Amino acid sequence: MKPSTRGTLAALATGVAAALGAAATPASASGTVPVPVPLEGVEHSLNMEVPTLSAELPLPVPGAPDGPRHVEGRLLPDRALPQVPVSTGLPGAQLRAPLPRLLGDQFDHLGVEVPAADVRALAPGLTLDAPLTPPDPDNFGLPGLKLPQAGVLTPVLQTVPGADIAMGPGL
Repeated sequence: MKPSTRGTLAALATGVAAALGAAATPASASGTVPVPVPLEGVEHSLNMEVPTLSAELPLPVPGAPDGPRHVEGRLLPDRALPQVPVSTGLPGAQLRAPLPRLLGDQFDHLGVEVPAADVRALAPGLTLDAPLTPPDPDNFGLPGLKLPQAGVLTPVLQTVPGADIAMGPGL
C-alpha cells in the first residue's frame, strides 16, 4: 500500500472517530438524556390543548472503589470489600398544562418543573479481621488467638431534590 493511501485512510479513520466521539459527547457530558413525550397527535385528534411534557433520565456513572488498606496490627487489610461510589441523578421532568378560564375563550397555564438532581451514592462495604494476632516475638514468633471481627460499612446517599410550580397567563 502506498504511503499516500495509508495517510488518506488514517485521516478518514481519524475523522470518523472524531465524528462518533462528538456525537456521543452531549449525552454523556450532561449526565442526563432528554426524553420528549410527543402529545401533538392527541392534541390534533381531540382538537383541544393538551399538556406538554418532557423528561430527563440520568446516566449512572460508577467510580473507582477505594481499595483495601493495610493497617498495622491486623493480618487482613482494612476494607476487604471496598465501597464503590456511583454518581447519577434523579430524573427530571417539565410539565406545562393549559388551564381554561371560566369566562372567555382564553387560557392560562400551570407549569411544573422538577430539575434533574445529582445523586452521589456509596455502596456498602465489608471489613474483616482474622482470629489471629500478628506474629509475637515473645511467643517464639507464633501468632496468638483473638476473637474474629467483621463489620459492614454503611451505604451513603446524598442528593438535594427541588421543584418549581408556576401559574401564569397565556400558554
